[in-house]
Amino acid sequence: MKKIAWVVDDVEVVRTALSMMLKILGYEVEAFGDARAPAKALMENNRPDILFVDINIPKTSGIELLKYIRRQSAWKTLPIVMVTSESDEIMVEEAIRLGADGYVFKPVNFEELTNAISMAMKRRALLSEKE
Repeated sequence: MKKIAWVVDDVEVVRTALSMMLKILGYEVEAFGDARAPAKALMENNRPDILFVDINIPKTSGIELLKYIRRQSAWKTLPIVMVTSESDEIMVEEAIRLGADGYVFKPVNFEELTNAISMAMKRRALLSEKE
């Protein structure tokens, strides 16, 4: 079975780099430049195995997309990793409090990405068991 990852980032070079790393890890990747398209795709019952969201994306922030997803009971098990260039730990802590399963800082390296995926999948599985 194919593993599917979605990447949401307004910077094309970041989308490309993350997509390439995820493909090496065996994911089929779909990349989005803003939050509207993935939100719409989720409403149409499309769903990735994991979602990477930039905290600072235009129009609707990554935090707003995270809140939207976590309010939907059908998507509560979706692992979400926040991607950020912010060095502000308060923003990262808020994302975790709101339901993110992990985060990586830009520029993302391969080891950090694989660790974030592993931790996000484990965290989401544990949370799903408790529900």
